[in-house]
Amino acid sequence: MESFYTRFSAWTPLSNKSLNRQLFQERVALISHWFDLWTKKQQQEFLFTILLRCTKSQLRFVQDQFSERIQVAKVDFSTVLPRFISLYIFSFLSPKDLCAAAQVSWPWKFLTEQDCLWMPKCIKFGWFLPYTATEHEYGAWKHHYIACVSNLDWLTPREAAATYGTLNEPKGEDEELQARQREKCLRKIIWEKIALRKRELFRVRPPWVSGTGCSRFFESRCRPRLPATVRDRVGLREALEKQLVLASLEALPKRSNVSGRHSYPLLSKKNWRGVFKNDDSPSHAFQTHFILISSRIPAYEMVVASVRAGVTSVVYEHSGVTLESMLQLIDKALDGQKAQSMGIFSDGDSREINLLQGYKIGIKNVLKPDVRDFWEKLGSYVAPEGEGGHVDLFVPLGASEAGVEVLSQLSQLTGTLFTAPAGIATGSYQHILSDWLGQPQERAPPFIYFSESKLLMWSSLTDCLEDTLKSARKQLSPLFKELQKHISGRLIGQFMFDTMTMTNILNNQEIAQALADGLTELSKENPERNVLEDSPRRANPSLGKNDPNFELLVQLERKLQTDSAVKRTRVVGELLQSERKYVQMLEIVRDVYVTPLKAALSSNRAILSAANIQIIFSDILQILSLNRQFLGNLRDRLQDWGPAHCVGEIFIKFGSQLNTYTNFFNNYPVVLKTIEKCREMIPAFRAFLKRHDKTVVTKMLSLPELLLYPSRRFKEYVHLLYALRLHVPADHADRGDLTTAIDQIKKYKGYIDQMKQNIDMKDQLSDIQRTICGCPTLSEVNRYLIRVQDVAQLHCCEEEINFSLRRYEHTRDLSLFLFSDALLLSGRRTSHAPFERTSKSTYQFIASVALHRLLIEDIPDSKCIKNAFILQGPKHEWICATEAEDDKFLWLSVLQNTIKRTMEK
Repeated sequence: MESFYTRFSAWTPLSNKSLNRQLFQERVALISHWFDLWTKKQQQEFLFTILLRCTKSQLRFVQDQFSERIQVAKVDFSTVLPRFISLYIFSFLSPKDLCAAAQVSWPWKFLTEQDCLWMPKCIKFGWFLPYTATEHEYGAWKHHYIACVSNLDWLTPREAAATYGTLNEPKGEDEELQARQREKCLRKIIWEKIALRKRELFRVRPPWVSGTGCSRFFESRCRPRLPATVRDRVGLREALEKQLVLASLEALPKRSNVSGRHSYPLLSKKNWRGVFKNDDSPSHAFQTHFILISSRIPAYEMVVASVRAGVTSVVYEHSGVTLESMLQLIDKALDGQKAQSMGIFSDGDSREINLLQGYKIGIKNVLKPDVRDFWEKLGSYVAPEGEGGHVDLFVPLGASEAGVEVLSQLSQLTGTLFTAPAGIATGSYQHILSDWLGQPQERAPPFIYFSESKLLMWSSLTDCLEDTLKSARKQLSPLFKELQKHISGRLIGQFMFDTMTMTNILNNQEIAQALADGLTELSKENPERNVLEDSPRRANPSLGKNDPNFELLVQLERKLQTDSAVKRTRVVGELLQSERKYVQMLEIVRDVYVTPLKAALSSNRAILSAANIQIIFSDILQILSLNRQFLGNLRDRLQDWGPAHCVGEIFIKFGSQLNTYTNFFNNYPVVLKTIEKCREMIPAFRAFLKRHDKTVVTKMLSLPELLLYPSRRFKEYVHLLYALRLHVPADHADRGDLTTAIDQIKKYKGYIDQMKQNIDMKDQLSDIQRTICGCPTLSEVNRYLIRVQDVAQLHCCEEEINFSLRRYEHTRDLSLFLFSDALLLSGRRTSHAPFERTSKSTYQFIASVALHRLLIEDIPDSKCIKNAFILQGPKHEWICATEAEDDKFLWLSVLQNTIKRTMEK
């Protein structure tokens, strides 16, 4: 009876499988018989009902069965798609690929030989069809392309040199001497013209005029005209757009600035300096010391605060500034004076100066026209050598032959003495406290410009200060800027209210605004500048009986060679001492973190698993083992050190084992993510880090900060090796090994810098993408941020009237993000929270325009508008205006240079 047990039915057995299977087959046959008897509509309704009752897995089973039984048909897309879509797809192929595609089938051969595909490729190289093709002629442009390619003449480099000669043929001594004399005379004529122009500008300062027509007249006047036969051809759109963009850049109004260089005009600003300047003050009776400080310097605010009384300091932005705008800043700060000495405090190494973003000045590019023009004009702002003028570069160029060559070329180019530190001391910016090459002064150059105690404090806390000030600078900078403007406006307003009537106040609002701007600019200058009147006058440093000349650096090199053994011993001692400190920092990681964690793991009280310990510490322990061996080799070599001993071979052996560092840097992001993940998910590890991080034993550093030391060490290796090779005679046995070791370490340092730069650029683009609502994907190859500019978007109400009488209304605020290949426009809204001084800005994506399709048009100043310009894309245009005239000058200068670099690619 159990075999016939039923449920929900009197005739469905559950426990008897054979009867159950037989009954199921009978029912399937019955339903199939009914299905055959139904109409087509009834069959479709039945299938629809069954599919609705199926689960996802059952539907997937049906799909698999269907795909196995009925294969999907494979068809040629050119026979299915419309012809214009197929032609659009083939237009992306190169001529070689088009010829290969023509051999696939007859439809492909017909499509790939169409004239609309081959005509743009011919016009690109200037190959025009010598006759007019008939209406039914087929493949004329393809045959013309093949004929032109087959008739090209080409020469190998050797044949070209034999036919046309070489560009670097050696010149004779007489020709070289004549060329130098001609260049000297030409430079003298140029400087006389610059001085004459400068005197004329100081005598008569005409108002600035930005143009003679509005944007509409400009478009019709400056747009390049092409022949009608060429303009109607397909494929010239990109060439026309490129010419339009270049024409818009060239058509922007220009003027000659004080330095004699043609540039985008600085708008006519009220000469507020004349309001506060006293011509009888002692500050105009002697030449000052001037220092340029880059914003790339860590904690540059402390560097500015350590500037001595009587020294004029200017901070410039490392990114988003051109060489031309730097000259403008220097000219504005000196106000027609010549500096007794000029210092440039920027980033760099022993071979090049990282002056600006995109301008690393080294031996390869120091003689380029734009770089050479910059240094020549910079030298004109410094007093002559006979009066003790000199330029101090706070970059360790004196630690390598290439750096010394750069100093020598700059001295010969400008006729001014250039000095730089020898860079023997290791550490973050410790090279500025070492010996200086070409130092004619009684005092070291750092202490001419800076207070000694403050500068020493900054150099010892550089890394920690930069991390702390980065977030504070970002939060407080907008607040201080607005607060400064408000305070200046209130002071001027109170002064005018106390001394003038209401009618005069209303009639002199422009003067009030100029006074407020002047007070704001004065407050940015060095507060210790006025101490000059009370401080005694510093005498000009004397250089002795022999005045410095162009061969001073050569004499100093000879002097270095005489005591090369002593200098070499000092550098090797510094190398050993710095390596010992580096190994001690790595041993802190082993003793403070790894040993307790492994001990806890072996005692069944594990804080971290063995896998996590392996991920976090395995690479750093291998680095410690490698550097302990390297330190031992250095120590053994220095025990019996002599002039004939070598250390280059030790570095070569060390450089051949750098795959250990490669594994560490490749896994470095994974290590940091593992530390953060374990900190969040494992309370015992979080407590462990809290007990050991930032203690006296760890030198007040955390575990992630200790893991930074391997990446910083290679920069010190490069500096020390260059300083060591500088003091090795040319015939010494160690010189060749040192050169090989420098190439190895420098190549690996470049790999680290490239990895760090890629990560920083990727993080910066990701932050911008998260900040802007609705922003498309920004991460692309070779894309990086150059500058961000806040502007106001305007709308022209009356376009029909004369441009000088047009009125504009402010519609919204914009933020312009300039990348290396595109311009992104976003709307900006500012909100304030209760009881908070700081404001919060939100951004909304509007549009992005490729730089090679962007047109720039200037709008002249009028009573209704100032500091305005037009950005015109393929579909839209935006009328924008900056708040200050300097912002417009810097923005358009950077935008022009970026567009030109994009066009040259």
